[in-house]
Amino acid sequence: MFDSVRNNKLVVQVILGLITLTFAFFGIEAYMRSPGTTQEVAKVGKSRISLGDFQQAMRAQEERMREALGGQFDPKMLDTPEARRAVLDSLIGQRTLGLEAASARLGVSDEQLRDFIASAPALQESGQFSQAKYDAVVRSRGMSREGFEYTLRQDLVQQQLTGAIIESGYASRALAERWVALQSEEREFAEVQFKPEQYLTQVKLEADAIQKFYDANKPQFDTPEQVKVEYVIFDVAAMLPLVTIDDAELDKRYKEEVVSKQEALAQAKRKAESVLAEVRKTSQFGELAKKYSDDPGSAKNGGDLDFFGRGAMVKPFEDAVFAMKEGEVRGPVESSFGFHIIKLTGIRSDKDGEQRRASHILIAKPQGEMGNLPTRDEFVQKARRQAAEKKYAEAAEQFSNLVYEQSDSLKPAMDKFKLVAQTTDWISKTGQGAGKLSNPKLLAALFGDDAIKNKRNTEAVEIAPSTLVSARVLEHKPAALRPLDEVRGDIEKRLTREEAGKLATQDASAKLEKLKKGEAVDTAWGQARKITRSGAPGMTPEALRALFKVPADKLPAYAMSESPATGATIFKISGVNKPQVKPDDPRLKSAQTQLAQLAAGEELNAYLAALRARYKVQINMAALESRQP
Repeated sequence: MFDSVRNNKLVVQVILGLITLTFAFFGIEAYMRSPGTTQEVAKVGKSRISLGDFQQAMRAQEERMREALGGQFDPKMLDTPEARRAVLDSLIGQRTLGLEAASARLGVSDEQLRDFIASAPALQESGQFSQAKYDAVVRSRGMSREGFEYTLRQDLVQQQLTGAIIESGYASRALAERWVALQSEEREFAEVQFKPEQYLTQVKLEADAIQKFYDANKPQFDTPEQVKVEYVIFDVAAMLPLVTIDDAELDKRYKEEVVSKQEALAQAKRKAESVLAEVRKTSQFGELAKKYSDDPGSAKNGGDLDFFGRGAMVKPFEDAVFAMKEGEVRGPVESSFGFHIIKLTGIRSDKDGEQRRASHILIAKPQGEMGNLPTRDEFVQKARRQAAEKKYAEAAEQFSNLVYEQSDSLKPAMDKFKLVAQTTDWISKTGQGAGKLSNPKLLAALFGDDAIKNKRNTEAVEIAPSTLVSARVLEHKPAALRPLDEVRGDIEKRLTREEAGKLATQDASAKLEKLKKGEAVDTAWGQARKITRSGAPGMTPEALRALFKVPADKLPAYAMSESPATGATIFKISGVNKPQVKPDDPRLKSAQTQLAQLAAGEELNAYLAALRARYKVQINMAALESRQP
C-alpha cells in the first residue's frame, strides 16, 4: 500500500503541476452544453463556438478577475476589443486542442481520473481527499459532478498534447547571465511632465466638433434595453423547512452508520496499541511486521520502506518519521491508511536533502469511508440535507409546471413551497446588474416577448446545480440613444482633454529635440532618482521602456514617453550603473528557469498557431462585437 503511494508520487506531482492549466482554459463542458443563442462567433474546423459559449467565457473571465483583483476590479477592463478577442482566442485554443486530441485518439481512464482527483491538493484536507471540498469546488463552478469530471478528463487529455512542449523549454547559462545583467542595470534620472491640464485653456474646438463626434460615435451613447425583475429561487435550501425526519429511524441509522464505525476504529487502535506493546518487549520488529502488518508491500520485507525524503509519504506518517531519533520506536500514528507502529532505522543526507529510512507495521482501518466521523448533530444535519435533496428532486418538476401553467404570477409557486420573492434593480441583456440571474438562458427569456409583452413568468431555469429560478418582468425600459444635449458636456470635456493632450505632446517633443541638440530649455526637472528594469511605483511600462531604450553611452541622455490620458514626460538620464554578474549569483538559476518557461510558452503558441491553421479557424467579427446575450 505504502510502496504504491511512494512509487507513484513523482507521477502525481507532475500531473498536479499542470492543475493550473486545467483551470486556465475555459471548461469544455459548459461550452458544449451552453444554452442561449446559437449565433456563431467562430468556427474551428467543423466545431462551432456560439455567442452563448463566448458570453459564458466572458463571465467566467470576469469572475476570475474579480476574485484576483477584489475591489480594484472594474468590469470595463473586459469591455474592450482586445479583451474580447483574448477570451475568444482562449476558446479557440481550447477547441483546437480538443479536436487534435480526438484525432489522435488520446484518452484518460476512469482510474487515472480518480487518482488525479484524489491527489489534487485543492481537494484535500489534512493530507487526505475531502469529499466535502470536492463537492464545494464542483458547486462553485456551477457544474454537476459529471460535468466537472468531463471537463477534467478533457483537460487532462489535452495536457498529453501540451505537456511535452511545456517541459521542453530551454535557456542557456549565457542567456541567463545577459538577462540578469540587464535586470541589474540601474539608471539615474530626473523627469518633467507635460500634463493635459496645463494646456486646457489653449484648446479651441471647431464649432461642429461636438456634433461630428456624436454622429460618428452614437453607439457609445446608447442606453441598453433594461428590465426590473421579480424572481423566486427553488433549491435544496428551500426544501429544508419542509423536511420531517423520524427520530427513531434516525437513531437506528446513526448507530449503523457511525457508532459501528467508531467501535471498529477503536478496535483497530486497540490492536495497534497491543502490537506496539509487543514490539517494545522484543527486538524482532521485522518478524512482528511480517506477522501483523496490513501493508503487503512492506510486510514481506519486515516492514522496511527504504530511504525517502519529505513529500514521499502521507503527512502524519512523514511528520512522525522526521521527528524521531535513529533507533526510536513510535506509535500508534494515525493516517488515512490506519495506525502505524514506526521504527526509524537510518538517517542520511545527499544533494536532495535529508532522507530517512523507516520500517512500519500497519494496522489498517476498517474498509469504507472513515474520515472524521460526524457527531450526532452533524449526522442529523446531513440527514436533513439528504432528505431535502430527495424532496427537491421530487418537487422540481412540480415547481417547473406550476410557474409555467400559472404564468401570470409567481404567487402559486411561492404559496405551495413557502418561497420568498426577490427583486432586482435595472439589469441589461448582457447581464450587467443581474448578479445570480446572469444566466444566458434566463436572460434570453427575460428579454423575450413572452416576458415583456405578455407579462408571463419565465420557465424554470437551472442557474446552478439543483437551483431553479423563475422570474417575471416588473418594468421594461427599451434601448434608446441619449440626446445630444444630454451628453454635450461630456463630449466637450473629452474632446478638449484630447486636444490638450496633443498640445502637451507637441510641446514636449519640441523641447526634447532642443535638449538632444544641447540647447537650453526652460524646464523644472524633478528630483533625481534611480531605477532598474523592475520599475517603480507610478512608472508605466511605456515610460520604463523609454528610459531603458535610449542609448546611455553619452550623458546626459534624453527620452520621452507619451500617453493620450496623461500627456508626455521627458526623462533626463544622468548616470548608469551596470553591476558585474558573478558566476555564483543566486538569481541566475531563477532567471534560467523563467527564460526556459518563456521559451516553452513560445513553442506552445507556435503549436497552437499550427493547429489553428490546420483546423481553419473562421471568426465572425460582427458577432464578436455584439453585446446581446
